Amino acid sequence: MPDSDKDIIAGSPERFGYSWDNYAELLPVHEQQFLRWTAPLTPENWRGKSFLDGGCGMGRNSYWPLRYGAGRGVAVDVDERTLDRARATLAPFPNAEVRHESIYDIAEENAFDIAFSIGVVHHLGEPERAVRRLVRAVKPGGIVMVWLYGREGNGWIIHLFNPLRIHLFSRLPLPLVHALSWPLTVLLWLMLRLYFGASPYLRQLRGFSFRHLRAIVFDHMIPRIALYYTRDEATALLKQAGLEDVEAHWTNKMSWAVRGRKPA
Repeated sequence: MPDSDKDIIAGSPERFGYSWDNYAELLPVHEQQFLRWTAPLTPENWRGKSFLDGGCGMGRNSYWPLRYGAGRGVAVDVDERTLDRARATLAPFPNAEVRHESIYDIAEENAFDIAFSIGVVHHLGEPERAVRRLVRAVKPGGIVMVWLYGREGNGWIIHLFNPLRIHLFSRLPLPLVHALSWPLTVLLWLMLRLYFGASPYLRQLRGFSFRHLRAIVFDHMIPRIALYYTRDEATALLKQAGLEDVEAHWTNKMSWAVRGRKPA
């Protein structure tokens, strides 16, 4: 397969590796984000469970289940900078394994109670294939969860910002994109303080530090692929992978936390 095709299928792991290498803090607000992205699960639901984190980033979404008492966690990703950060984040947990492995190539079958992927599937060239791999990895009766950008509530990003990402930011060298993220973050910071929107997510953003806001802006600038799902499309993604009892939760009125159960 040509390298260009491999890049499209893989998404942007090397670009996000640059981001994780620069923004690897674990903040208290990340726990609240995790709970929203994995609704309706609660901390008690993770206790004693085995889980797979497909596309773990710097490991913060594996950190919380392990802290809640998960019995075993496997976190996979493909960029070495990302994996180094994930290993540092999860170092306090001897029952955590951080592995260099693509979400497309997860080896286990019928092995985990829960498999999840947060903020990854919507950046992939073959999202359906990635979800099928997560389904394959969980036990019969196990849960698969993905968090996806929503088309509902993101009109200004889709129609104004996304064209800039596609035609400009995703093509520029990462140090230059990072430099450009500073003035854009200043603009966002000012708009938030001058009252820009009343959605739950924007209200949450007002409480973030400038550095945290910049990390979010930068992450939206760098990917080659960014897919935005309607509710029906989000649920169909899991149903087509063979899951049942599929539910979609509208997180912050801008994204979908979708979960389903593997038939027993």
